[in-house]
Amino acid sequence: MIGLLAGFAALAGFPSAAGAQTTERIIVNRYTGLAIEGYDPVAYFADARAEPGRQDFEASHAGAVWRFRNEGNRASFVAHPEIYGPQFGGYDPIDLARGVTYPGTPRVWLIVAQRLYLFGREEHRTAFAADPAGILREAKARWPALEEGLAR
Repeated sequence: MIGLLAGFAALAGFPSAAGAQTTERIIVNRYTGLAIEGYDPVAYFADARAEPGRQDFEASHAGAVWRFRNEGNRASFVAHPEIYGPQFGGYDPIDLARGVTYPGTPRVWLIVAQRLYLFGREEHRTAFAADPAGILREAKARWPALEEGLAR
């Protein structure tokens, strides 16, 4: 019965946990084309919280559609996507340090050294906060090979 319901949900086009694309260099929802589930990447810096963007304020960058709360945030991102976009394309840096790609969620995040990091689990954010330099050293060392293995 559960398999039948899951199959129906897939056919009906309902997003699922599998909806997060994990074969891309930037995590994009395969159904909507939205990066970081439509959350405004600039709001993490400007408002210190995860805020959903609006369809009225969108920009396309690196094959993804990004949403913003207002025109000012959109303009800031367009001018400096390398600053405001999540590092490692939104993949969890703890998993990258272990040599695997796993998508972070825009609701579990941290800004360190003026860069945004997304995590798949709360425990990963806590571990990262305890040793960001060590984890980033490992993640950055493994990222080029992992990124190369992702679809273009």
